[in-house]
Amino acid sequence: MIKQYRKKPVVIKAIEWTGKNLEKVIEFTDGRHPEIGTSHAGMAWECYCDLVSREGLHIYTLEGKLCASIGDFIIQGVQGEMYPCKPDIFKATYEEVV
Repeated sequence: MIKQYRKKPVVIKAIEWTGKNLEKVIEFTDGRHPEIGTSHAGMAWECYCDLVSREGLHIYTLEGKLCASIGDFIIQGVQGEMYPCKPDIFKATYEEVV
């Protein structure tokens, strides 16, 4: 027998990846602001920025590494996990809490 289910209402945190807010995205995903002039992901910050501009922003999820496109939302799930979400899916699934 097929049943219907409703997604439970949960409040999540998210940030939109604009391609110009790498510091804010890193602060959100890592829980701390990256110190410019130091290192991130084992490389100098400037090198990391160059890598992201060449290869895209990679988000480490429970399922592995996923690439976030500009316009995607980076979501922190209910267990603290991070993952990218396409804008159309995000807008169909979430509404801003005010």
